[in-house]
Amino acid sequence: MPTLNINFDPAVIAHLLKASGDDTVHVTLSLSTGAQASSSSPVTPHGPLAELMQADLIKAGTVLTFHQRRAKRSGRAVVTADGQLIVDGHASPFPSPSKAAEAVTGNVINGWTLWHVEGVGRTLDDLRRELESRTSQ
Repeated sequence: MPTLNINFDPAVIAHLLKASGDDTVHVTLSLSTGAQASSSSPVTPHGPLAELMQADLIKAGTVLTFHQRRAKRSGRAVVTADGQLIVDGHASPFPSPSKAAEAVTGNVINGWTLWHVEGVGRTLDDLRRELESRTSQ
């Protein structure tokens, strides 16, 4: 019988400890052998969030949230290593902040101004403007 080793980054364990019963946790498994398992190639972010990730303004595992009081709805998403968003309650990742926001709200909406970095309070649009100001100097 083959041996199955599953290694979790400490950040994953910390996230699981903070997760509530309503949270969805996505785990990806891949098949590899020996040396391949320890020398996996890094994932390069692509899509709309790639520049923010390359500038270290957000990282894989960053939690994004929003709360709309009047509509009485909120959302939570996690940034993947390739720059997509995994939204709680949805099986497939979304390629952009706006598509992820639309999945939660049911409306066409600007995800850049809706999603906030959890614990920081800044929107993705704030981070995008910060990056623009860095590159224009």
